[in-house]
Amino acid sequence: MLFTDTFLTIDHPGEGQFKDKGSKFIGLAYPISNENDVKKILTDVKKQYHDARHHCFAYVLGHGKAAYRINDDGEPSGSAGRPIYNTILSKDLTNILIVVVRYFGGTKLGIPGLIHAYKEATRAALSSTITVEKVVMETYQLDFSFQQLNDVMRMVKDFSLKVIDSQFDNSCSIVYQCRLNQADFIKDKFLNDLNISAQAK
Repeated sequence: MLFTDTFLTIDHPGEGQFKDKGSKFIGLAYPISNENDVKKILTDVKKQYHDARHHCFAYVLGHGKAAYRINDDGEPSGSAGRPIYNTILSKDLTNILIVVVRYFGGTKLGIPGLIHAYKEATRAALSSTITVEKVVMETYQLDFSFQQLNDVMRMVKDFSLKVIDSQFDNSCSIVYQCRLNQADFIKDKFLNDLNISAQAK
């Protein structure tokens, strides 16, 4: 049985709001692909909402959701980043960053009130986006002789591989992408049939 190589994420940024006792919570959702995206977006958000009291966030990365971070940005521990993170997980999403910007309204909400507010602002942001399913792709390089070119290209066509770079000379190389759950089978096929070793990029 093949393991899953798809994941759910959002296809465009979204925004939503939640208000409670004068405090305004602005939820901002962003699709991301790495931690550099996170840094850039957080810098932009803090610049745009520079007068806000808090910029709390959570992000999840990777189709196994192994990389994540939560930040309460001065709110009581566990009252902001954790509810944002839990809401992301409840929707089974990854490769996503959610920032909730809070403008303090003068009345304290208490920890249960904060948890509720950050959860609702996150939900509001997500409701303005569209969830999409994406496929995890692996990238490999093949190095081979010109004499093997036809055989290699036949297999590229047979397996519907996406060629993202190629060089055809006396010695040839192509860089291809394939679905994660087909990667080992295709690699073995190149090795067994053509004696070409595919190297992960």
